[in-house]
Amino acid sequence: MYLKDKRILILGLGITGISAIKAVHQQGGHIVIHDSKAEEKLKDILEEVKNIPMTKYLAKDDIDLKGIDLIVKSPGIPPYATIVKRALENNIEVITDIELAYRLSKTKNFIAITGTNGKTTCTTLIGEIFKKAGINTHVVGNIGTGILEKIVEEKEKDLFVIECSSFQLEHISTFKPRVSLITNITPDHLDWHGNFDSYKKAKLNIMKNQDSKDYLILNYDDPILRKLNSTIKPKVIWFSIKEELSHGIYIKDNYIVISYGIESRKLMPYSQLKILGKHNLENALACIGVSIAIGIDYSIIRQVLASFRGVEHRIEYVAVKNGITFYNDSKGTNCDASIKAIEAVDSPIILIAGGYDKGSNFDEFIKSFKGKVKILILLGQTKERLKEAAINNGFVNIYEVNSMKKAVELSYELGEIGDKVLLSPACASWDMYSSYEVRGNDFKDAVRKLME
Repeated sequence: MYLKDKRILILGLGITGISAIKAVHQQGGHIVIHDSKAEEKLKDILEEVKNIPMTKYLAKDDIDLKGIDLIVKSPGIPPYATIVKRALENNIEVITDIELAYRLSKTKNFIAITGTNGKTTCTTLIGEIFKKAGINTHVVGNIGTGILEKIVEEKEKDLFVIECSSFQLEHISTFKPRVSLITNITPDHLDWHGNFDSYKKAKLNIMKNQDSKDYLILNYDDPILRKLNSTIKPKVIWFSIKEELSHGIYIKDNYIVISYGIESRKLMPYSQLKILGKHNLENALACIGVSIAIGIDYSIIRQVLASFRGVEHRIEYVAVKNGITFYNDSKGTNCDASIKAIEAVDSPIILIAGGYDKGSNFDEFIKSFKGKVKILILLGQTKERLKEAAINNGFVNIYEVNSMKKAVELSYELGEIGDKVLLSPACASWDMYSSYEVRGNDFKDAVRKLME
């Protein structure tokens, strides 16, 4: 076995860390774990792996790396972390869970999805299409289920649909998906990667090992991706909502059209989609491209697209009270995602925004309001930066609060019949919440209490 008798250091005990412990144990490796939290705070997490022998370094900065053969890093730990730099200086390989999963997998049937926005929707929708087609499919990765959790129980014909973050793609070496999808690339996570070029390079790592037998699905409307044309090794399927393509998926006369091989055919009217917004139309076209690459029957693609209602926390309808409608877009963790949400939701909008500061520039976000946003309610670490950007761009109807409960109550007090209250923070959640899911659920809980 690949890891038998090797000493593996697992950094971070989130979803990735626990699944890595199980995978390394199954492979016969010796496990060393590290987390910044004390054991008492990790008690519930460690309960899941209590019968697996391991050496623990908890709430300690100093770790003896002598004898460590490989480090499996939680995606959230940045490349500039002291322990990562020490490992690389000592020629110890550092990888993330998707790289280890690829090395352990017998099938190598990996479909990998990345991009600044749309990853979760595409990963979920592709999984639904494949399952409808009768393929034993595991939907894993940054979407909430660690891939290593499923690799340990894989069967020969299983297929893995993986949502890949830039954090995961930063440390890959042999990872080679059969089909990869890049939805778009816009600035994000600049605090973690250091600059946009590093972030972009991490995203493009998804295709670095692909060859002419593989497929790459790309957004023709994204200027960064379109410029890649001459450097791509795998077979490319483009998609566009703006232009007709001689080879790809596009929109014509209100229909989704597939031009692939020698045929060109209308798949369905795009009005049949249940998911809101131009960005979700892009997501649908991207998923069609992946499905074509795998050889899914068009009738199955059509059926799933017409019934798919989106994912939780992405422009999710919550409730309506006295003519004021509430939408949860907690997944809007960057400016571009929140701009798309504003475009998708009908005006007038009362927008709740703000959160963890990733070093983003908020000018384009504020400019996207364009008469649609009537009130801006701010909370979290970035509220002063967002307020300054709003005022500098001529938007002054601003309120500041210190909790989600207050934000929801205030939005209702200020709202009128026909208004849409949209939580779309344009920021990550980590200043106030452990994840965007927890933030979104807090918003929904506050709305439910308001309904009572």
